Amino acid sequence: MIYQARLEMLAEGRSLKDCFTARRIFLTRGVGKDREKLTSLERAFRDAGIAPFNLVHISSIFPPGAKLISREKGLQLLTPGQIVFCVLSQNSTNEPHRLITSSIGLALPKNPEHHGYLSEYDGFGLTDEKAGDYAEDLAATMLATILGVPFDPDSSYDEKKQVWRLSKEIVKTTNITQSAIGDKNGKWTTVVAAAVFIL
Repeated sequence: MIYQARLEMLAEGRSLKDCFTARRIFLTRGVGKDREKLTSLERAFRDAGIAPFNLVHISSIFPPGAKLISREKGLQLLTPGQIVFCVLSQNSTNEPHRLITSSIGLALPKNPEHHGYLSEYDGFGLTDEKAGDYAEDLAATMLATILGVPFDPDSSYDEKKQVWRLSKEIVKTTNITQSAIGDKNGKWTTVVAAAVFIL
């Protein structure tokens, strides 16, 4: 269905740029455990709902005009085996009881004709809230620098959020974060967070 729409766009004389710019994006996360590291990653992808796709890791631009949709709606638009672009954060450990996190942060500008930013963060020993705030801070900082919003880069995330709110240039920040504690018996534990692009 999506490929048919892209072919029709080309037939109408629209550019390849339009065919390769995501129109919808969804956020997802997952965790997996297994004796093998690769299998734990596969299980995390399954938990996130993105295992049936050929994932291509991309960088961090949220395209102008793209819509953030639910995971459920997004998965309905994809077919197994499809090449799917995503901003991906992943982390693994086989150390018992070690806390790991993966997070994707998102910051969107007021002007829908301007692009937003996504960020990836993975870490150890951080709660979901702290890792998520850090990822959001990364995305919002990148966006603020191109929008010319003045802020102190050394200030706390809460202080920066207040400055961005007052500037009214950044209208939305959010994150999706997955944490897990390393398996007590030393199995590999993997966490993933992703922003999945639908062309």
